[in-house]
Amino acid sequence: MRTLASSVTAAFLLLGTPSPLLAEPVASLADGRAGRIEFRSETPNGPTELARRTYPVAGSVVVGTLVLPQTADGRIPAMVIAHGSGGILPGREDAWAARLNALGIATFVVDSFTPRGLQSTSRDQSRLSTMANLADALAALRLLATHPRIDPARIGVMGFSRGGQVALYSALEPLRRGMVDGDLRFAAHVALYPSCSIPYRAEQVSRAPILMLLGGADDYTPAAACRDYAAWFAAKGVPIQVIAYEGAYHDFDIPDPPRVLPALQSARGCKAEVDVDDGVVRRLDTGEALRDPTAISAYFRTCMQRGATMGGDAPALARAEQDVATFLRNTFKLSVR
Repeated sequence: MRTLASSVTAAFLLLGTPSPLLAEPVASLADGRAGRIEFRSETPNGPTELARRTYPVAGSVVVGTLVLPQTADGRIPAMVIAHGSGGILPGREDAWAARLNALGIATFVVDSFTPRGLQSTSRDQSRLSTMANLADALAALRLLATHPRIDPARIGVMGFSRGGQVALYSALEPLRRGMVDGDLRFAAHVALYPSCSIPYRAEQVSRAPILMLLGGADDYTPAAACRDYAAWFAAKGVPIQVIAYEGAYHDFDIPDPPRVLPALQSARGCKAEVDVDDGVVRRLDTGEALRDPTAISAYFRTCMQRGATMGGDAPALARAEQDVATFLRNTFKLSVR
């Protein structure tokens, strides 16, 4: 029988077969290394597989780039950086890593696509589950916690669009426990313009603070749905701050000017939520609980839409730099540089 995980795979969230594994994955950073690092992760086909650890046995090997800032002796905070549907973009992930390094924060930019033979999922999100990106971020958390220079109690996650979902979903305890044993969890979550139209929910959540940065004019992952999702987190007792930059579009932090991309696949027309605990998709427009794989697939096929505007906004980026710096200085107890 097909599970919720496999049905959501076919509908919107999930994937095809990963490419062959890379070689020589690192299980520990106890030697203090930095630079390009291959490490073992998983490729779950949906939230049920991740939460129940029923992902494919073969696993995956993915790649990250670890940069340690020039700083004083002692353990330092770190941020895992998760890319969006377009993969690692020129002028975004590495630029943010440099900004965080300047604050005295180590950065680990994770590439979830290239090792799996992908460049982008922006035209077809079913090519790879967002849960695979989440598994990679959680595997990165485990790995960074073994580094002698990094404080395991001050490791956060930052992501963009699909990676913004990773930053939010990693706060859901059933999904965290799908990859991480014990009490190790992210200490901060920074989500830039995530897709919130199909929010994932769970009874147990982390109490680590969340910062959500949105484009006020975003027509790809609209801000209104994210404000609703933020209200849910707040009701669960999570310290969450939401900032929307007026007039800014999706990808407001990239160097390219805004343009309309007709082929982009967006979930903005979907009105549903995924209950991670019981594996049910609930339609928010009708209240119907969808359990049958065929019904789930049919709904997601009908609600997906095409086309959106993407591009940079210099004033929004400048404000985002300040807002992220303030949030992380407060969360990680950093001195002003």
